Amino acid sequence: MHEELSAEPAERQVQASAHGPMPGTDPLEAVLMVRGEIGEPNLPHLQQLPARGVGSDNIGRGAQLLEDLAVDLQPYGWRLADAPGIDAKRAASALRTDLNVLADAIGAEEKPGTELKIQFPGPATLAANLYLHHGERAVSDHGARRDLAQSLALGAVRHLQTLSRTTGAQQVTVYIDEPDAGAVLNGTLPTASGYRTLRSVPAAEIRGWWSELTDGLHQAGAAAVVIGADAEPGTWTTLATTALESGADGLGANAASLTVPGWELLAAAVESGSRLWLGCLEPGSQPPGVVDAVNAIRRPWRQLGLPDSALGALVLSPTAGLADLSPSGATAVLGRLAGYAEALNQVRVDA
Repeated sequence: MHEELSAEPAERQVQASAHGPMPGTDPLEAVLMVRGEIGEPNLPHLQQLPARGVGSDNIGRGAQLLEDLAVDLQPYGWRLADAPGIDAKRAASALRTDLNVLADAIGAEEKPGTELKIQFPGPATLAANLYLHHGERAVSDHGARRDLAQSLALGAVRHLQTLSRTTGAQQVTVYIDEPDAGAVLNGTLPTASGYRTLRSVPAAEIRGWWSELTDGLHQAGAAAVVIGADAEPGTWTTLATTALESGADGLGANAASLTVPGWELLAAAVESGSRLWLGCLEPGSQPPGVVDAVNAIRRPWRQLGLPDSALGALVLSPTAGLADLSPSGATAVLGRLAGYAEALNQVRVDA
């Protein structure tokens, strides 16, 4: 089963995709928006609707993936608990609703395609944003962060299997979102009191978390596992190297924040067969035209000596979620990304 699900197409093409957050509170509206603009041959994603309130936020939803660990909501944030609180139960219900609505929409399509993308916060980000009983961040305690990483690895597999069974998706890409991994690595996370910072976590420990997670997802049939980490340039290259060493099939990065060493690392990864999830459109800003966007992507590509025929390694995405946009604004972003991908595919074919 694993070999069938993870079989890679003979020739990859540039795809458009996006991160989970979408505007509004209606899951069906979000599904139709996503699949209408970036359906096959692009890579549609499972929707997340933060505007629904508590439990539909990134950390609240991510905590629902934990296996044998419960959370409740406190004034300072989500806390590990002996039993799930009422807000956690609402979060679990919202996730089930989103999966069922997506499955119904896919079932109604004549040609739904075989690919789907899911995203959730990784172990470093969850450990940085979940709290212990005494109110400190879980990342401050070695045993707690180890338990979190193991719990997430188990729960992520369950989530993947549930999604595949519910939607019938045969090729599922899992995007592990790690916006706080840089702060965890550098030791710049403030304590709960805010008077000092927490001790840094070694890259080797983070690599262990990611390896356990990627190994489990691959064994469960994930078509690809991608790790995206936001951090300052020097830290980002360390995290990107760590992600590749952990077995990730691809890396996520925002084009505007990449330096020459970052592009060089990505070029080597592409040459080794990895995919690059490139954030190339900032939500809320004036999007560049197709020609300008294509040139902005191809410029560093050519400078690094990568051929246009290798552009199929790219998945184009916004630099952030789209929850703060209007529905029409989010639709426009997705449509623009699909246009960029189509243009780059033409360049690739002509190469």
